[in-house]
Amino acid sequence: MQCSVAACVGTDLEVPTSAYVHLPFCKRKCFYCDFPVVATGSQLHSAPVQDALQAYVALLCREIAATQPVGGAPLRTVFFGGGTPSLIPPPQLARVLDALAARFGIAAGAEVSMEADPGTFDALRLREYMALGVNRFSIGVQAFQQELLEVCGRSHSLADVHAALTAVRDAAPAAWSLDLMAGLPGLGAAAWEASLVQALAAKPDHISVYDLQVEEGTPFARWYQPGAAPLPGEGAAADQLRAASAVLRAAGYEHYELSSYALPGKRCQHNQVYWAASQPYHAFGLGAASLLGARRFARPRAMRAYRAWVEAFVAAGSGVPGGDQPPDSAHEQLLDYVMLRLRLSDGLDLAHMAARFGAAPAAAAAAALAPHVVTGLAEVAAGRSALWGFRGRR
Repeated sequence: MQCSVAACVGTDLEVPTSAYVHLPFCKRKCFYCDFPVVATGSQLHSAPVQDALQAYVALLCREIAATQPVGGAPLRTVFFGGGTPSLIPPPQLARVLDALAARFGIAAGAEVSMEADPGTFDALRLREYMALGVNRFSIGVQAFQQELLEVCGRSHSLADVHAALTAVRDAAPAAWSLDLMAGLPGLGAAAWEASLVQALAAKPDHISVYDLQVEEGTPFARWYQPGAAPLPGEGAAADQLRAASAVLRAAGYEHYELSSYALPGKRCQHNQVYWAASQPYHAFGLGAASLLGARRFARPRAMRAYRAWVEAFVAAGSGVPGGDQPPDSAHEQLLDYVMLRLRLSDGLDLAHMAARFGAAPAAAAAAALAPHVVTGLAEVAAGRSALWGFRGRR
């Protein structure tokens, strides 16, 4: 289950300075969602639900306290994902931040992000989170059409969306992102363009555009077949993503990752840790997956199993989660590196790749991508030994 830092993390690997914290509570589970979440229903403020929130936070803090720091560097990014983290009362979020600071330290100026859904916060609530150190919010709008919100099983209405955007403007955080979802059932080109226009009108620093994935075990998987009506066909779904890239780039947003657009200087620093594919990170909470010492470790997705795992982890003494697992092989690390780096407009740095994995893999990657450079699907950066896997920077 765990091991010493020396055994788990080699000196040649980078020190983790990022932490993902899963806060799994939602009013209801969306019809497309396959994340490990706990639905509270409409009785959010009832004693049983509030007791469950507090019990989960206490369990989370125990996991954090039992995790051995690696390398001694403070956290530079923290990301509260869910679920709907904005359902967590600010005093409970303060407990988690205090636990992270006590165990790892949080660097001055660290990016502290938090997902928040419309209908779960107002400007006062955001300011309370900001007073705790949260300086970036990710607002899960998903659609600007009431009928699409209902089709998706979202817990918020279009009126909630507009109220949320007003609250963000009034609270004025240092940075915030707006999430949209393409490929939804019945989503046509005109409605998609209208959503993009309304997203731009809100003036977020960052926009994430996710393509609907029909995940096994979800209601959507029972109701829909990918590519078949009422879902957009493959071509129409691709057109929606192309339209997003064209519209958002024309408005001054950098298309820096397949699903991510940012104004200059407003990239999400935390998510870039994942996409860099070479940086380790902590993770805490139900179903959360960490990468430490080239070991990927996913916690149990069921609450009872997660609670039992935390109890055993704490009882075993301070250590690194997943330390009893073998590290990813060099081949697995190489595949992850190539796949994730090609999601970024920064591209695949062949010099860095050669330094980490050897000259042969870098040469093989260059040879494999060369035909796509000819067709324009990949680009070679002028004056640099790097290749771009998509044309988002144009």
